[in-house]
Amino acid sequence: MLLACLAPDIWLALAGFAATGLGLANLFPAAIARAGRLAGSTGVALTSLLGYSGFLLGPPAIGFLASQAGLRTGLTTLSFLGLAAALIAWLSRDPPELSGPA
Repeated sequence: MLLACLAPDIWLALAGFAATGLGLANLFPAAIARAGRLAGSTGVALTSLLGYSGFLLGPPAIGFLASQAGLRTGLTTLSFLGLAAALIAWLSRDPPELSGPA
């Protein structure tokens, strides 16, 4: 997404948006599956609620930010929010299971 936001050339920006789409395409199904494993049907329902709320509220929020500060700023902010979400997910992962001789 940062490549798309900061690209000086239209083709480089398109490549950045394509890479973003390919990278995010499996995120929602993976989150739903993880929620199902951790919390069952309640986790799936809550994850779906949060995910679809983000799909509904995210574009107007990004549009408002872009209208106030510019499209580049709006999309760059989105990139950093995605990086923060990835960092939180990485920090909250399960510890690796140690398998040694029994």
